[in-house]
Amino acid sequence: QARFVESGGGLVQPGGSLRHSCAASGFRLALHTIGWFRQAAGKEREFVAGVSWNGVASDYSDAVRGRFTISRDNAKKTVSPRMSRLKPEDTAVYYCAASAAHPPPTSPRWYGYWGQGTQVTVSS
Repeated sequence: QARFVESGGGLVQPGGSLRHSCAASGFRLALHTIGWFRQAAGKEREFVAGVSWNGVASDYSDAVRGRFTISRDNAKKTVSPRMSRLKPEDTAVYYCAASAAHPPPTSPRWYGYWGQGTQVTVSS
């Protein structure tokens, strides 16, 4: 089954940092743009960041720009989102996703491959 296998996340205090890791399985990562999404309890899934197929161009939502980064290693078939200066409102389940569209779409409906998600909780 083509998907991402995700790890990382967890519980962190406000102002802290977390790493998220996504490993592609069953599809060619290098042919896809990457989207990073999150879904808080009771809310719709929202776009957090995206990175082009070659890793040169990236895009971030206003809510996370300057605090989150996303990178990819096509040779290792991995995506490496990073979160810093976390806030309580960043609490959500985070997902990596892959799309055949270019540049990375902000709507989740354009993404065909998803991970199982990883919980990030920001609380003191």
